[in-house]
Amino acid sequence: MTGAALEHLDFDGLTISFDSHVLRPRPWTAAQSRWAVELLVELPPGPVLELCSGAGHIGLAAVQHSDRQLVCVDVEPAAVDVGRRNARAAGMHGRVEHRLGSLDDAVRAGERFPLVIADPPWVTTRNVPAYPKDPTVAIDGGLDGLDVARRCLHVIEEHLADGGSALLQLGSVDQVAPLLSFGDGSVRYVETRQYNGGVVSRLDRNA
Repeated sequence: MTGAALEHLDFDGLTISFDSHVLRPRPWTAAQSRWAVELLVELPPGPVLELCSGAGHIGLAAVQHSDRQLVCVDVEPAAVDVGRRNARAAGMHGRVEHRLGSLDDAVRAGERFPLVIADPPWVTTRNVPAYPKDPTVAIDGGLDGLDVARRCLHVIEEHLADGGSALLQLGSVDQVAPLLSFGDGSVRYVETRQYNGGVVSRLDRNA
């Protein structure tokens, strides 16, 4: 662990720990987990992939009532440490794999996932100072807020299984179309749900 003081909160029935090096879990993102739960009932078998996983709360809540494996990827060592702690606390450490590294390297060639959950930073660099309590690496999405989201989209295109779905978190509906314009056409846009705090878009693998 980092040595920073741990805080704890309830997230959809899970006790989630985090510290100052990790983005504080937003309660509204439980809606992303619940949407994932809905989708998993009908999706093909296989593990769930969570990109930019942070404390791991969204992915853990998505699989907690199933027997699905979960792979969490984050570039921040503190997030991986906290994510492992949260998986142990939830009694799910045996079916959760935490990978430290960039999105481009942490997901292996040939891996396929029926569900991908992506929670990239989406704040524009110029607006990062408006959130002084949040770790910069967890919220800075670059000049247009989409730098990391574009990389998530690439991973989704490369690793979403046939018949699979992805749930991608962004800051607003205004970011959805510009992001999808960078896609290669292998996944299709289905819908976006708006919440008080952000939006989540669903993408499905094209037949």
